[in-house]
Amino acid sequence: MSTKRESNFLADVDLTREKLVNRLFYGTLVVASVFGLVMLVLLIADVLWEATQALSTFDIDIGNFLTGTSSSRAEQAGFGASILASLWLMALTAVLAFFIAVGCAVYLVEYAPENRTTRLIEANLANLAGVPSIVYGLLVLALIVNDAGLGSVILAGAIALALLIVPIIIVATIESIRAVPSSVRDGSYAMGATKWQTIRRVVLPQAMPGILTGTILALARAIGETAPLIMVGTMLHATRYPSGPLSSFSAMPTQIYNWTYQADRMFNGLAALGIVVLLLFLVAMYALAGYLRNRYETDDGSISNV
Repeated sequence: MSTKRESNFLADVDLTREKLVNRLFYGTLVVASVFGLVMLVLLIADVLWEATQALSTFDIDIGNFLTGTSSSRAEQAGFGASILASLWLMALTAVLAFFIAVGCAVYLVEYAPENRTTRLIEANLANLAGVPSIVYGLLVLALIVNDAGLGSVILAGAIALALLIVPIIIVATIESIRAVPSSVRDGSYAMGATKWQTIRRVVLPQAMPGILTGTILALARAIGETAPLIMVGTMLHATRYPSGPLSSFSAMPTQIYNWTYQADRMFNGLAALGIVVLLLFLVAMYALAGYLRNRYETDDGSISNV
């Protein structure tokens, strides 16, 4: 009887229509993926073309461009001060965000009780990862730059970028910690290790590939952000090298933003060259994320012993 009912059910289902829907859905995904890839290639090709034209037309000195400071005269403008400011920003942002994010993730996974409040916190963390970056810039402008009197310095920009990427790193760390098999924890407890020893010497080393990958990808997003830095009050002309966290600055994205709005076409060429430099930084960060992930996965057995 059951076999007869199953055959009647299969007969009622229009398999031809289902296959057609599957093919249409698959084709839509392929078209969307190809469209995004083609647009990316066209954008990169356009930037490279503009940079090549600028080098040949305006006879730009690459050495001066990479080491000089910005200027109101296109012939003397350089990108070096902005590069150094971005390096300062990334270093401070990484320090501010990494330890806070990993600590929060460890607490939520290992110590927080499994209840509605914990689930609500995790859901809100995922939502915070999608908040527009300008919101964090406005928050830092109000609380840190103005109320605390810190001013428009590199540290204020780093705080804004750290607030931006902390939720991303927390989510990545939570998923990485939960991916560690429970048998690994049980083995550590069986050998007499305490909970903190197990987390520090077993769980975190096992989860480190995912944590590092999430952190570096989050920093790769932060290095290209313009809106929060403008809100913080970054300079539009990096006329001097930053000497520390309390120096005024103009990062790579804000300097490119300023050059694109200049009437002189040579500034537009400098902006294209700046975009190429920024893209090289992004590629280097993605490569570093892949290298560190592979290295930790290779050395995993030797570093995770209790």
